[in-house]
Amino acid sequence: MPDSIRAALVQTTWTGDKESMIKAHEEYARQAAAQGAKVICFQELFYGPYFCQVQDAQFYSYAESIPGPTTERFQALARELGLVMILPMYEQEQPGVLYNTAAVIDADGRYLGKYRKTHIPQVRGFWEKFYFRPGNLGYPVFDTAVGKVGVYICYDRHFPEGWRALGLAGAQLVFNPSATSRGLSSYLWKLEQPASAVANEYFIGAINRVGVEDLGDNDFYGTSYFVDPEGRFVGEPADAYAQELVVRDLNLALLAEVRDRWAFYRDRRPDAYGPLVQA
Repeated sequence: MPDSIRAALVQTTWTGDKESMIKAHEEYARQAAAQGAKVICFQELFYGPYFCQVQDAQFYSYAESIPGPTTERFQALARELGLVMILPMYEQEQPGVLYNTAAVIDADGRYLGKYRKTHIPQVRGFWEKFYFRPGNLGYPVFDTAVGKVGVYICYDRHFPEGWRALGLAGAQLVFNPSATSRGLSSYLWKLEQPASAVANEYFIGAINRVGVEDLGDNDFYGTSYFVDPEGRFVGEPADAYAQELVVRDLNLALLAEVRDRWAFYRDRRPDAYGPLVQA
């Protein structure tokens, strides 16, 4: 494991069609690699609008198989650039069985697997139960060229259990791609992920969209960031209104230092937690 890795996040606006969004993200990946990044994560449902602002079956057409055409397109790019890539996408397992998913590709272009969003909201402006089944693949951690990487998607971040499951599985860096709105959850955005990074002793990359899309009045507030296991932002969070490629150096040596200092994993008491998971 390297002592330090250069990692990237993308926050951007909806261009109006899937192909131009894919091309924009290909360019972001090239820019990140040119700056020395070795891993990159895109925003939730990266090649589409955040269509969950409405309930309309026409948007099922954005779903595709994973692996599938978009995954394969970025596998070739990952291989070319030597870049680990996390691709949050709309997955069709079979007609009528749809998930909010992130594919993980290693730096040599190999498809490593996927995470399916576990917790699905159904509140105004976030009508996700209309579009997605709850994830059923657990909390995988992927052994990549930059270390052990996990994914937790948007609304998942409100639930501490998944963060902990990723830590127990050895995650060193967890990405949380999101589409989150200024009017609803902005007061939580700079609290939850730093707190989760501290509690679970790993790095987190938090990604959000920017802009207001024509499907609703959700104002996506950007401010994507990396946070370290001491709860400190790595550099400044991104802009609240503008598109931005965030590239930061993560000091992975800090992981062992923090875990030796606090030993949360030694001192946790799973034998005492049974009632917490009783329905």
